[in-house]
Amino acid sequence: MTGLPLAHGVGSQHDLPLSPFYAYAGAFAALFVSFLSLGLLWSSSRFRGDRAGRPLPAAVQRLADAPATRTALRALGAAAALLLVLHLLLGPDDPDRNPAPGAVYVLLWVGLVPASLLLGPVWRLLNPLRALHSALRRLRPLPPAGRPPRPLPDRLGIRPAALGLLLFTWLELVAPDNTSAPVLLAALGAHAAVQFLGAARYGPDWFARADPFEVYSSLLARLSPLGRRADGRLVLRSPFDGLDATPPLPGLVASVCVLLGSTAYDGLSDNPRWITVLQTSALGRTPTATLGLLAAVALVAALYGLCAGALRLLNRELTTPLTSFAHSLLPIALGYLVAHYFSLFVTEAPRTVIMAAGTDNAPSPAPPLGPGGLATLQVASIVVGHVLGVVAAHDRSVRLFPPDRAVAGQLPLFALMIAYTLGGIGLLIA
Repeated sequence: MTGLPLAHGVGSQHDLPLSPFYAYAGAFAALFVSFLSLGLLWSSSRFRGDRAGRPLPAAVQRLADAPATRTALRALGAAAALLLVLHLLLGPDDPDRNPAPGAVYVLLWVGLVPASLLLGPVWRLLNPLRALHSALRRLRPLPPAGRPPRPLPDRLGIRPAALGLLLFTWLELVAPDNTSAPVLLAALGAHAAVQFLGAARYGPDWFARADPFEVYSSLLARLSPLGRRADGRLVLRSPFDGLDATPPLPGLVASVCVLLGSTAYDGLSDNPRWITVLQTSALGRTPTATLGLLAAVALVAALYGLCAGALRLLNRELTTPLTSFAHSLLPIALGYLVAHYFSLFVTEAPRTVIMAAGTDNAPSPAPPLGPGGLATLQVASIVVGHVLGVVAAHDRSVRLFPPDRAVAGQLPLFALMIAYTLGGIGLLIA
C-alpha cells in the first residue's frame, strides 16, 4: 500500500519488546483457566439478552429520544460530512496538510470504536446519508400513485454491509493513493450512490442493513453498557446481555470475519517478509495485496466454518451453528481493533482535529505509552477479547446443548479461540 502510513495503527510490530514465550504462555493459560472455571462453575445460562438492564432515569430517556436531540445529531453529522467534502474539493492534496484522510481513516473508522462502546450505535444518529434521505422524503413525499418502498428480503440480512466493510478495508489497507482527494471522492461518491439507490428502493431500513458504518457501529455497540430493552427502554446493562441479544441475521458471520480478517491482514502488512513478497510479486503490489486481504478473511471464515461444522456434529439438533455462536466473535474483533489501532487513534486523531482547525503540518502528539506498555496493551487486548468470547460462547452453549454435553460441545469453539489468539499474537510479535 502506498501513501497511507496512518492506516496502520501499530507501527513496527515486529520490534515490540515482548517475549514470545511469555505472550503465548500467558494467553493460553488465561484461556484454559477461563474455560475450566466456566465448565465447573457455570452450569446454566445467565444472560437475558434484550430483556436485561436497569432503566435509566425518565429524564435521560426523554432527552435521548427527544426530536431536538436527534435533529441536532443529524445536523452535526451532516456538517461534518460537508466539511469533509469541502476539504477534499478545496484543500491541498496532501495528507500532511489536509485533514480529510485522517477524518475518514481515523476519526470515522477508528473513532467509531470508542464512540459505539460508550454511547451505543451512534452512527445511526450521525449518518449524514440517512439524514439527507430523511430530509428529501419530507421535501418530496410519496405521491398518491407512487410505489411505497419494498420490504427488505429477510434473506438479505446484513450481507450488503459485510461487502461494504470488505470494500472499505480494501480501500484502507490495499488501494494505491488512498489518501488522494480523487480516490477518496470517488469512494465516497460510490458509497453515497449505493446507499441512496438502496434507500430509494427499500426505504430507510436499508441503512441499518446495508450501510457498512451503521452495521459496524451497531455490532460494536453490542458491548456497550448502554442499550435498549425489547420494550424500548434505555438501560444500563452488562455487555454480555448486549452480546446475547445480537440478531442472528444472514451476513453476521461474514461481517465479523471481515473485521477479524482485515485487522489480521493489517498486522501482516507490516511484516518485513510480506513487504518483500509485495515488492517482488510478479502480479504487482496491488493485486498481491488484494489476494492477501481476501486470503486473511477467507482463513478466518474457514476456521469458523470448520468449528460450526464440528458443533453441528456434536449436536444434530443445532440447526444454525454458524449464527448461534457468531456473537462470541465480536469481543475478539474488538480486541483486535484495540490492539491494532490504539496507537493510531491517540496520535493521529488529535493531529487530524488540529489540522481541521486550520493548522498545516500539525505534529502528532507523543504516544502515551512506551514500546513496552504498548506491547502489553496489545497482547492484553487480544487475550481479554478472547476470554470474553469464551464466556459468551459458554453461556450460549449451556443454553443450547444438553447438560451432559454442554462442556464437550464447546471444545471446537475453545480450539478456535486458541487458534485465533495464537495467530493474533503471532502477528504482533513476528
